[in-house]
Amino acid sequence: MGIILAAICAALWAYLVAGRGHFWLGSVNDALRPPAPQTWPSVAVIIPARNEADVILASVGSLLRQNYRGQMAVIVVDDDSNDGTGTLVTHQAKNSSGRRMEVLASRGLPMDWTGKLWALQQGIAFAEKSIEPDYLLLTDADIVHEPDTLEWLVGHAVAGDYVLTSLMAKLRCQSIVEWIHIPAFIYFFQMLFPFAWVVRPEASTAAAAGGCMLVRADALGRAGGIASVRNALIDDCSLAARLKAVGPIWLGLTDRVRSIRRYDTFADAKQMIMRSAYAQLRYSPLLLAGTVAGMALTFVAGPLLAVFGAGLPQYLGAAVWLAMAVSFWPTLRSYQVSPLWALALPLIACLYTFYTLISAYQYLRGRGGQWKGRVHVNAPSLP
Repeated sequence: MGIILAAICAALWAYLVAGRGHFWLGSVNDALRPPAPQTWPSVAVIIPARNEADVILASVGSLLRQNYRGQMAVIVVDDDSNDGTGTLVTHQAKNSSGRRMEVLASRGLPMDWTGKLWALQQGIAFAEKSIEPDYLLLTDADIVHEPDTLEWLVGHAVAGDYVLTSLMAKLRCQSIVEWIHIPAFIYFFQMLFPFAWVVRPEASTAAAAGGCMLVRADALGRAGGIASVRNALIDDCSLAARLKAVGPIWLGLTDRVRSIRRYDTFADAKQMIMRSAYAQLRYSPLLLAGTVAGMALTFVAGPLLAVFGAGLPQYLGAAVWLAMAVSFWPTLRSYQVSPLWALALPLIACLYTFYTLISAYQYLRGRGGQWKGRVHVNAPSLP
């Protein structure tokens, strides 16, 4: 039995390392500068913000400082904040120079919308009416952009004729809690959605990073608009799937777009992960059971064989553990975390599996998708 299990684990990791788009190498990124388009298209930046007083000024400030040579406007939609977010950005708008900035107040959340998507919908509707932009940059209130971000995004989108160009923001990774969770989050995301497959038009894999998505406005309309994903908890990947049906999309890693949101406690990290974990499984108990079994087989069985096995199963288990550690190294290096953390990947995978189980439990309690005081619209009501 041990030799069969070891052989399955070895075959699985041979596929993951060599056959899944080389996801672990992080080779799809923004390292190369795209050519400048002949004319720079107009862009409206839409930022939904709910209780983001601690980060919103840095985010908006970085956008107002963009060196973009085309027409550009920044639109912040205050999503019923009660921490002064709206007051802060309104003051910032009055003192902005050289860039147009608008601040909108979200109007009543409809029953079948998530708060973020309803805020985006209102910002986009305003932009289409008053600006008529060629592109929409959908970004989050905790994201800080280097001055050349928009120029790079637009140049890449025009050169590749992409309807969606998305950069995976570099997440904050300074506390020990962040060392445990953040590199693994990026690693698992790439494993689930290999970026090399996302950018292939013939591949069905579609994904995006919601913190930074440049969308061609006409393509968004053809895809059904934001309304087509209005109640999706994993809205970025849902929108990416819609857009890939109408044109090519691109997703890559970056250092020029950074999240400044802090995850200093396990509770913070747990909330971030469990918010959408069960939604990723389409709220299916069968998929949940399969995921738990799959995580155990992929990340736990090999190391257990390496420690407690004997003979060939032990050697194969050690090889599997080494393969997963080596595949984790590029992500750890990107986040300047010690490569020794790679050996802890089996334990980190168990932690993520635990969060997924909690996510399912919260859904069954009618508390699925909680974020900033709201519960996801698809969560069942308590009796």
